[in-house]
Amino acid sequence: MALEDNLPLAGEADDHFHDECGVFGIFGRTDDAAAIVTLGLHALQHRGQEAAGIVSFDGSQFRVERHIGLIGDTFTKQSVLDRLKGGRAIGHTRYATTGGSGLRNVQPFFAELSDGGLAIAHNGNITNAMTVQRKLQKEGAIFSSTSDTETVLHLVATSKERDTNARFIEAVRQIEGAFSIVALTSKKMIGCRDPLGIRPLVLGDLDGAYILASETCALDIIGARFVRDLKPGEMVVVTEKGIESFFPFENKEKPRFCIFEYVYFARPDSLVEGRNVYEVRKEIGAELAREMPVDADIVVPVPDSGTPAAIGYAQAAGLPFELGIIRNHYVGRTFIQPTDSIRHMGVKLKHNANRRCIEGKRVVLVDDSIVRGTTSQKIVQMVRDAGASEVHMRIASPPTRSPCFYGVDTPEAAKLLASRMSVEEMADFIRVDSLSFLTIDGLYRAVGEAARNSEQPQYCDACFTKDYPTRLTDHDSTDNVRTLSLLAAGGQ
Repeated sequence: MALEDNLPLAGEADDHFHDECGVFGIFGRTDDAAAIVTLGLHALQHRGQEAAGIVSFDGSQFRVERHIGLIGDTFTKQSVLDRLKGGRAIGHTRYATTGGSGLRNVQPFFAELSDGGLAIAHNGNITNAMTVQRKLQKEGAIFSSTSDTETVLHLVATSKERDTNARFIEAVRQIEGAFSIVALTSKKMIGCRDPLGIRPLVLGDLDGAYILASETCALDIIGARFVRDLKPGEMVVVTEKGIESFFPFENKEKPRFCIFEYVYFARPDSLVEGRNVYEVRKEIGAELAREMPVDADIVVPVPDSGTPAAIGYAQAAGLPFELGIIRNHYVGRTFIQPTDSIRHMGVKLKHNANRRCIEGKRVVLVDDSIVRGTTSQKIVQMVRDAGASEVHMRIASPPTRSPCFYGVDTPEAAKLLASRMSVEEMADFIRVDSLSFLTIDGLYRAVGEAARNSEQPQYCDACFTKDYPTRLTDHDSTDNVRTLSLLAAGGQ
């Protein structure tokens, strides 16, 4: 499920988790901040491919550019960068979770407040956004989008505190869920992470200019130095005088970082919470081989997201690793509209079996997850058609049985294959000789834990366990769910 893998082709059912969002900010350049942000967002493109935006400040005014499409579609044009003057800027690359698609929901959001302009962007999902919005609307607030991010903007705007830091602290104390926020005023850049640290946010340095970014790969692309991860519940404020750190939240619970970042979301070359993602994914594959061995001839990844785990599986199992499936890297957002006569080609527009590699072989297919199962079904059939004598599928995560409410666009539970079928039934559905998933303890071992602590889990793993670490205020309210659905439909 890398980059284009979560973009459905015309006529193809969507069968992947959609990424969250990516944020990037820089403070302290001369006049090229937007160009630096563009490069950073390009490195974070895997976290959202629907739309992007950048807000810069040139010392006297804010400049805003927000566009539908990939970073390279717009922000690499010199004419666009020329409109984004300034030595400080923040940016956002997006896939819609709360609020639906459409330009009005593209971040960063910007507004002129009583004490000046404020731009804000965030990765995650505010699980009480609708509840807070309703309260604000009753008090006269007018919302121009259906995004939960705008809620934070309004909370800052309506705060009675005089100092910007205090207003921001008061605002984030009223929101729940998962969030990594980057904000920009005329005098400072602010970064804030939710109390449990569910979503990532890192601090970097580029020749004395401070950077906030979702992942370290966004620092690497510009040659910046990784300073550290923001701590769960931490707020940093960058000004011309330097950087200050605050801890606005009284929550004393232990952190619950999203474990699915290691399984799929983060880029393999990123350092996440002190661990190299590529090495973790290889260890996930090794754990999978130890837990779920099978007599086979070769190990084949479902590219690209299954590749590191497949390497680990092959090494631990003592089997050859082969590129038995080749991915077409040039299939993007749209393609030809298939007629009925060619619709059966389906997944071959993205993947094709390497027949000489797999013909007559007992194949272990390794993928990161199964959502609806329809793509897995097509890939298995493609491998069988190429002459595999047996096809065994191994999944480098536990079964995904629950939707995510923390910034990942997942199907409702009823559409998740693992929520309505046993593993044996899933194996029959995708037509494999055997199917096995990594256990939850195996996943925890791969990230350095002895096992999952069921009394006090070390990570957010709700998509596997239904153990949500925060209140789901909006979801638990029938009226809010109905309203959110209507707003999302209106935002398409």
